Amino acid sequence: MQNEGRKQLLHLVFGGELVDLEGTEFRDLDNIDIVGVFPDYASAHQAWKAKALATVDNAHMRYFVAHLHRLLDPAETGK
Repeated sequence: MQNEGRKQLLHLVFGGELVDLEGTEFRDLDNIDIVGVFPDYASAHQAWKAKALATVDNAHMRYFVAHLHRLLDPAETGK
């Protein structure tokens, strides 16, 4: 197993075009780009950065990292 011995802290990377540069409302929910689910923050950040850099010419395009492990176990602080 790839993450043997380490606690799995799932992260979701997703993005899309925003309605307003100051907000987080997506222009078209049918076109949300689900990049993937990653076993740790480091790999999620790497995927987020690659997508963010690839879409830098579109000012309305934003990517986010969601800490799924916090949703699955709210008592978990990620330490």
